[in-house]
Amino acid sequence: MNLSLFTGGFVQTNGYLIEAPSGHILVDAPAGVVAWMEQKGIHPTDVLLTHQHYDHVEDVAALHRLGARIHAFAEYSPSLTLEREARSWGMPIAIEPYEVNHLLKIDEPLKINGFVIKLAHVPGHSADSVTFYFPEEGVLFSGDTLFARSVGRFDLPGGDGPLLLDGITRKLLTLPPDTRVFPGHGPSTTVGKEQKANPYL
Repeated sequence: MNLSLFTGGFVQTNGYLIEAPSGHILVDAPAGVVAWMEQKGIHPTDVLLTHQHYDHVEDVAALHRLGARIHAFAEYSPSLTLEREARSWGMPIAIEPYEVNHLLKIDEPLKINGFVIKLAHVPGHSADSVTFYFPEEGVLFSGDTLFARSVGRFDLPGGDGPLLLDGITRKLLTLPPDTRVFPGHGPSTTVGKEQKANPYL
């Protein structure tokens, strides 16, 4: 897998660009990712949203205007983006409303640009949290569910700690130990490392 990392926005959110001959896929859309891709001369065909908290969707509307298809578990909603809450915390957040072209069906693999992607709904950080597992490549995009030696926070609106930990244990830690995990913030890890050393699990 030819994978590039962009990190941007107020809380240093990761966006991942998967480059493929038949078209490029972007996982999450933090602020600045469109300008970064334009410097590379790339426009993705598809955007996969792990969830819709403001820091993961700031560039989604711009990507949609460029012709990218937006894939998410739910339609756009300010209750999911937490943009109003972010403004109350002092962040000058203004999410431009966007259209979700394809609502994900968790029990159906997603087939895009030659990849077969397995989905898991892992709520607890956000009600719409989804992970994207590429079994042939041994790669998991975990969003804000599972981090290197940590898990997603669950004190935000819609958060549920026991639900999150149960979902991680049943749906993510059961993947092969050598699966590479690319989270929404911070460095990458593997399922095996988190099985052994994550203090929250």
